[in-house]
Amino acid sequence: MNLPPHRDHRRATAPPRLPGRARNTRRLSAAAAVAAMLLVGCDTGTPKASPHSSGPGVSLAPSAARSPSSSTFAPGLTSAATACTNTTKLAGWSNRRLAMLTIAVPVSETSVSGVTSEVSAGVGGVLLFGSKAPSDLGSRLTTLKSHVPGHLGLLVMTDEEGGGIQRMSNLVGSLPWPAYMGAHWTPAQIQQNVTKVAKKMAAAQVNMDLAPVVDVDGRNVAPSKTNPDGWRSFSGNTSVVSKAGVAYMNGLRAGGVIPVVKHFPGLGGSTYNSDFGPARTLPWSTLQKVGIPPFTAAIKAGAPAIMVSNNIVPGLGTNPASLSPTAISSELRGKMGFKGLVVTDSLSAKAISAAGFSVPAAAVQALRSGADMVMFDLGGNVSSQTSSIATAITNAVASGHLSRSRLIDAAGHVLAVRHVKLCS
Repeated sequence: MNLPPHRDHRRATAPPRLPGRARNTRRLSAAAAVAAMLLVGCDTGTPKASPHSSGPGVSLAPSAARSPSSSTFAPGLTSAATACTNTTKLAGWSNRRLAMLTIAVPVSETSVSGVTSEVSAGVGGVLLFGSKAPSDLGSRLTTLKSHVPGHLGLLVMTDEEGGGIQRMSNLVGSLPWPAYMGAHWTPAQIQQNVTKVAKKMAAAQVNMDLAPVVDVDGRNVAPSKTNPDGWRSFSGNTSVVSKAGVAYMNGLRAGGVIPVVKHFPGLGGSTYNSDFGPARTLPWSTLQKVGIPPFTAAIKAGAPAIMVSNNIVPGLGTNPASLSPTAISSELRGKMGFKGLVVTDSLSAKAISAAGFSVPAAAVQALRSGADMVMFDLGGNVSSQTSSIATAITNAVASGHLSRSRLIDAAGHVLAVRHVKLCS
């Protein structure tokens, strides 16, 4: 530590030597002064009560500023080493706590209290299933959110696309199939109508919609085992899908709901529905011209989150895209520059098991590949599945199969999409 020289220290003659007790008192006073200066100039990390505080049960990283040798001190300046960020805070969390934040657990919208223990343990999100939401869903979700450790917020998501893919239209109003919107509504009309629905979703405490679908399909059929899109797609025209997708996305954001653009890199023309078995997209060379532009448009318009499909992409490897570092880290993150939240499609899909992965193993591979949040289907024992996924992730970090820095990065993206600032 370098302190500015006191004016008296510049004198040519030394000050008179003090008696022993006085010298000791002077030394103690100087030490106290230095300590006071450190407290003024540095953040001591004292917890403050706020909606974004870390809360009980969350260990925080010690501040580097507490060591005098860690930086050069000047009055009124705080060293860059003491800067607080979400990353520095998350570095103090346990691997288990970080792992839980990357998991979205499924629950029936009629019994959301069923995942109270998972929310209390720190999962990052819940995925609502059903076709008719209870009238008091908002109050039930408010109670559920009260169990989040540190009150850091919770991603409450559902599939509210329009047409036959709507979970809570009885509460928020109905939208037509995207194919109808793309053919009959202008982008302005799409945004206006989606905003109305989004405002009611937000009022019911649902803050994330797994939509819009920006796959370029255009086939005039209902979605099925052999065709995952059909009417879920706005059009078979890339330009129409790009404009409609951005309009839908902006409508959700205007209503206070986080959109999740899906299914990267595009399901249009897929060989099969990955929920029911192995599926392949069009070749990567074709997707780059036809399927990727709507995602590029969404990213340029500020897309906060993107879902990656479980389809194999010919030309990008042999694993499903959700488990592919080439698809996520190299293409989506690297070449396309996406910096938001990357979520997987359901890892319970038959395409995942056909590729040789259990749900926990797939979760680890997804995180290694660059995804930030993993999902699985309702069915079976949700509590057991959640625990198995978290354990697989922590074991992967312990063994070096998954880097801790990648896990921290994923957790950071989960917090960022909710605008949670741990240092507030």
